[in-house]
Amino acid sequence: MRESAIEARLVREVERIGGLAPKWVSPGNNGVTDRLVILPNGVTVYVETKAPGKPLKPLQRKWAKELTKRGHRHYKIDSIEDIDRFIAEVSGG
Repeated sequence: MRESAIEARLVREVERIGGLAPKWVSPGNNGVTDRLVILPNGVTVYVETKAPGKPLKPLQRKWAKELTKRGHRHYKIDSIEDIDRFIAEVSGG
């Protein structure tokens, strides 16, 4: 499965539970996560999508560390199963 298919599925599933998942583009800040996931309960989390089995790149790891260090949740999603677990966790189901 391609990364783009995983990302599209993530967006659909987030929208299904009433959230938004806009693409995050930050000029001059390479490595920022792919998506901001904005949930109906006032929670925002950061998601990096990857092709199955692909690791985070060094700058992506740096951003993940910086976000979690500041108390934010960061997820790496590279499979349908990851999406299902993510949706269950963030929706409380």
